[in-house]
Amino acid sequence: MEEFVYVNGKKMRKGYTTGSCATAASVAAAHLLLTEEECEEVCVVSPVDREIRIPIETIERVDAKTAIVAVKKDGGDDADATHGMLIYSKVTLREDNCITIEGGEGVGRVTQEGLLVDVGKPAINPKPRKMIEDNVRKIIGETNGADVIIFAPEGYEVAKQTMNRNLGIIGGISILGTTGIVTPMSEDSWKAAISIELEMKKKQGFKKIILSPGNYGEDFALNKMSLNQDYIVSMSNFVGYVLKEVQRIGFEEVLMIGHLGKLVKVSAGIFSTHSKDADARAEILVANLALMGMPVADLERVSKCNTTEAAGDIISETGYEAVYQVIADKIKFRSEKLLKYREPKVKAEVVLFSSKTGLLASTKPIKELMEEWR
Repeated sequence: MEEFVYVNGKKMRKGYTTGSCATAASVAAAHLLLTEEECEEVCVVSPVDREIRIPIETIERVDAKTAIVAVKKDGGDDADATHGMLIYSKVTLREDNCITIEGGEGVGRVTQEGLLVDVGKPAINPKPRKMIEDNVRKIIGETNGADVIIFAPEGYEVAKQTMNRNLGIIGGISILGTTGIVTPMSEDSWKAAISIELEMKKKQGFKKIILSPGNYGEDFALNKMSLNQDYIVSMSNFVGYVLKEVQRIGFEEVLMIGHLGKLVKVSAGIFSTHSKDADARAEILVANLALMGMPVADLERVSKCNTTEAAGDIISETGYEAVYQVIADKIKFRSEKLLKYREPKVKAEVVLFSSKTGLLASTKPIKELMEEWR
């Protein structure tokens, strides 16, 4: 796709959604069955009424009523796990005028309530489903019908690189796309996926949620605190965004469990914790240690540390471990202050740990938190 967008000053190419690919494959298959013409590319109309031209990878007529077509997913310059994989559509003409759409190999199945698709159904979202139906209808007309099966042989493995399992989508990828076009702003896509997961948890009846920056936090919650995995949502680096979503969606409590190296930034009011946005770990530690009276020579040593693990060695050596409780309390304070002026009120608790030491501090006694959140 030769359309571009500028992201942080960088020119990036747009791409196609899995929904657009599934639609293009379906259109090419239907066109072959009705006209006996093999298309090298097709034009489909997106959910926002844009025409998109998509090349066809493979095309096969199985018999008089059935054809199978593949489209190679082109995600443009977006960080997309499905980029380059083949999305197939098997179209079989019917005797009546109905159009059915089903998912086959490599397309996930919904196993939990709270998504736009019912439990037990293939993970083909409503807008791409309608996109497939509308575009196929234009080819076959009002008096004909078709059974459409979307499948992706690589989908089972590719889905392991996505958030599908967190959303209760098992066995493959999702067929997605509200506009039909992938715009390379992967952070926005990531945030949207987190919001969907939070909304799903709320619809399932959860009133409180555990947030972790990533795998380390989740591992600590599960293996060191024995907490219920169903409560856990990864917030990645989007701490401020996710906290505001937690409030918007209506959760009453949040427990943040994270490595010191990530959450220490939040204690200083930094709510986007990726190093490209802010990396003041050493400075924050130095400021808090200085207020506690650490000698300047030791402060200088901490300031030169590249990791909080290395700084932790100095903190332990000099007996200033109480700084961790100060930081944990500040994370709680900053998080609740961020949400202070809107309703509903959200109560926040914090658990800090390091890879070397394990638990560093918590805003309530750890056993109490373990009991409350188990």
